[in-house]
This record gives sequence, C-alpha cells and structure tokens, in this order.
Amino acid sequence: MSTATINTLCLNSASPAAQSSLRRPTLRPCAFARLSSSPSSSSSPPNLIQNKPVFAAPAPYITPTLREEDMGKDSYEEAISALQKLLNEKGDLKAVAASKVEQITAALQTPGSGKDGFDAVERVKTGFLKFKKEKFDTNPALYSELAKGQSPKFMVFACADSRVCPSHVLDFQPGEAFVVRNVANLVPPYDQTKYAGTGSAVEYAVLHLKVQYIVVIGHSACGGIKGLMSIPDDGSTSTDFIEDWVKIGLPARNRVKSAHGNAGLPELCGHCEKEAVNVSLGNLLTYPFVREGLVNKTLGLKGGYYDFVNGKFELWGLDFGLNPSFSVKDVATVLHWKL
Repeated sequence: MSTATINTLCLNSASPAAQSSLRRPTLRPCAFARLSSSPSSSSSPPNLIQNKPVFAAPAPYITPTLREEDMGKDSYEEAISALQKLLNEKGDLKAVAASKVEQITAALQTPGSGKDGFDAVERVKTGFLKFKKEKFDTNPALYSELAKGQSPKFMVFACADSRVCPSHVLDFQPGEAFVVRNVANLVPPYDQTKYAGTGSAVEYAVLHLKVQYIVVIGHSACGGIKGLMSIPDDGSTSTDFIEDWVKIGLPARNRVKSAHGNAGLPELCGHCEKEAVNVSLGNLLTYPFVREGLVNKTLGLKGGYYDFVNGKFELWGLDFGLNPSFSVKDVATVLHWKL
C-alpha cells in the first residue's frame, strides 16, 4: 500500500454532513500519518415506557430443565458408566431402566422447535463442557492469573460476522486481546454523545488497560460493507440502525466509487472492505488519548484484512512523523478532514 491511501482516506468527496461530524478540539503536539510499506433527546420519556414487563419469555426458558450446576459436572461417558454400575448392583431396576431408555430414545428422535431439531441449551452445555475439560481444567495457572485482572496487549476492532471471530482466527488466548465487535468493524470519530459506547471502550483500553496496539480488522464478503455500497445516492435508508451506522464508512465508499466507478458491486465491496479499515484508523486519531499515546510512542495502530474465502490475512501499519508544531488543524489538512 502507498502513502497516498491513508493521506486521502477521508476524501475530498465526503459529504458535508460526514465531514462536519469530525470537528475536534486542538491537542498539541499531534501526529500525522502515512501508510507504511509493511504487509437529541426529548424532555420527557416516551409514552410507550411502562412500569411492567413488555416481554414474557416462553415457559421452557423460564424453567429450564438444565440446572446451572450441571454445566461443569458429568460427561456423557461418566453418566453411562454410572448407569451401568447401578444396574449391576440392582438388577431389579433393569426393566425400569429399559423403559426410560425407550422414552429418551423417542424424545431424541422427535424434532425440536427448530426446523433442524437444533437444541440451543444442549449446544451451550456441550460447548462449555468441552471448554472446561480441554482448556480451563488443563491450564489452571492461566485462569488463576486472569482471576486477578487483565492486561491485554491488543485492542481489536472486528466485525460481528459469525465467520470472523478474531480470537479464533488469530489464536488470541484469554486475556490477550480486548475486543470490540460491531457491524462492518467500524470505528466512529470521537463523539461523546452519539458514539459514547465506542469511545468508552477506546478510553478504557488506552488509559486503563494500557494496550500497546489497536488493530482494526476488515474481512471478505462483509455484509455491512455491502450495505454501505448499496445505499442509494440520495442517502435514503430503509433500516432503523444499520445504514445510519455503516455511513461512518462513507469516505471509503466515496473514494472507492471515484477510483473504481465502473466495477461491479463485488469488486467495489472488496476495495471498500479495506478502505473502510483506513477510515477507522483515521477516525482513531480524533480521540485525544489515542493521539497522546501515539505522540508518546506508547501506542501503535494497525490495519488488518482477513480473507476467509481464501484463508489469507493482511496486516499493515502506520508510521507517524512527530512534530511539536503540528496542530489538529494541520492533521486535518493532511487527512482531508473538515474542522
């Protein structure tokens, strides 16, 4: 990747509305970035708010047959062994046991509530038992240390897509990465009101956990980016939240359309999946404590891209030239932000 990519990541073609949201207070000294060569609220509550439950869970979820204490107990093999021992000791129970086995067999053959017979409770139970047996019980030193606190080296922004769990893809161990996942792995600009959720996560990671790197990871076949590229040019929306959220990536969409306007939607999405990562890296520079960490060289930013179709991963970094005379206005000029 070239220097030009990050230097123009917020684009001259970004809409005035998108640009105006990037006004930020001055912080000196600051940093300018280039890509390295390495791979409103109402005064009273709404009338709909009522002092009573608005949703009643179905009975199976209120009174589950699985007790919490069962989650870490006997395995399937242990249960079978215990049953065999009981029958050997008390032969008169064999007829009763045979009847119960028939009932269990019939129940297992009966389709569940889902069309494929999927049992959510059983999946959660077996998943935990596998984790406890193969991970938790085999590494007591790690988990006893984690019980005292956490000191992750990474903060990771990743997509909520079920196919791209960063801990799975990058083999992060418990305590190694402070992870934020959302639609299209976007980092919004600093905004204490609109984006307080993201801001609190970044602030906690940088100022309290003292992470050393923030990594933003995009991925192939991203539905959020496809939604961004599919928003009508008039800006109209059809969803309550999704389109308004992915519009954070409008500078990336504008740049991609300008550079590859004649390409088909799949190709445009592929370019935008990476360019949106650069927009998020640029937006991180609007957070004062991120800029301070970069100036003091206690924090680094990385961009990543996971191609789960072909099993490939790309990682790129940012090199920062530090100049005490640089202001936020100077950085905004370099990154084409409107203050």
